Amino acid sequence: MNQAMGGDGQGSSTRPYLLRALHDWCTDNGFTPYIAVYVDGSVRVPMEYVKNNEIVLNVGFEATSGLKLGNDVIEFRARFGGVARDIVVPVDHVVAIYARENGQGMAFPVPTAAAPDDAQGGETPAQPAAGAARGLHLASVEGQEAAPPGRGAGADAAGTGPEPPEPSPPAGPPRPSLKRIK
Repeated sequence: MNQAMGGDGQGSSTRPYLLRALHDWCTDNGFTPYIAVYVDGSVRVPMEYVKNNEIVLNVGFEATSGLKLGNDVIEFRARFGGVARDIVVPVDHVVAIYARENGQGMAFPVPTAAAPDDAQGGETPAQPAAGAARGLHLASVEGQEAAPPGRGAGADAAGTGPEPPEPSPPAGPPRPSLKRIK
């Protein structure tokens, strides 16, 4: 998952730091932080809410208990259908974090090192999570169009409810990617 500082100068992954920063930004601005997660055998979530190897979770303090945004895993307890469940998500399986109210946030690459037998619903790990396949629209710069906010899996405090309708594929240039600046 994270690389220790070594001779290659890469350092550790920036993903956990960006997740914590955007979670703080959402909280400080009164927004509800949601994460989209690529689900395979290493993720512990209620599988009945997983669709196309993806689940969207409300990670706001009001919806979670004992939230820990660690460098390797995100852990918390949340209610799904009235039942409290322990959730464990490897940080590298978070494919997006965004504010429910305005869609602003950040998307990340889908993990590629999953084993084929871990995939749900017969998909192979090479296939992107549903959000990535839909061209998940997240505004990273003010003034850009954001995805319409939708509820994730579920109607409880954990954000479990009906999935929002799938948007049509975006028109125009391909989705931008992050560049590493040394």
